[in-house]
Amino acid sequence: MSNSFRITQVTPLLHSHVFDVEKRRVEHDGATFDRDVVTHAGAVAILAINELNEVGLLRQYRAPFDSYVLEIPAGTMDVAGEEPLATAQRELREELGCEADRWRLLGRFKVSPGWTNQVMNIFEAREIKLVERGPQGPEERSSVIEWVPISRLKETMRQESTNDYTLTVALHRVFGTFFDDD
Repeated sequence: MSNSFRITQVTPLLHSHVFDVEKRRVEHDGATFDRDVVTHAGAVAILAINELNEVGLLRQYRAPFDSYVLEIPAGTMDVAGEEPLATAQRELREELGCEADRWRLLGRFKVSPGWTNQVMNIFEAREIKLVERGPQGPEERSSVIEWVPISRLKETMRQESTNDYTLTVALHRVFGTFFDDD
């Protein structure tokens, strides 16, 4: 497949501390069209599983939904030059107050390629030890940590009105067809 699409102009529309929005003019087969694109530095998410076979979750306020959302620790790759694993290790300390001796990359996923270039790096963390937690920002400081046994996780997830995709993807990568009925 040849790439006959070409970006000919980029116009910044918005700059925020987490993402930017730009209008991209694209040329294809002699015609042009515009697309608004959210640009993002990338992010990480961590499925932390302790020695009791419990998954570390956060119930955290999220303004887009104006409610608390159950999710795994995650964060933006907002430190220049920091590798995804180092970001994941930092976020696990900040959000859950944990360090892990065993790490495994579960995958890198394009969040929503129709409107953003954000890539999510999802890790599994095991051999967990508790350390001092260092939450950043009002949402993290008011979040609640929940260690949910894997045996109760399916029930917990079904009680949520909508599930966080990073948690869902991580569970599928580690446990296979996690939501299929037994």
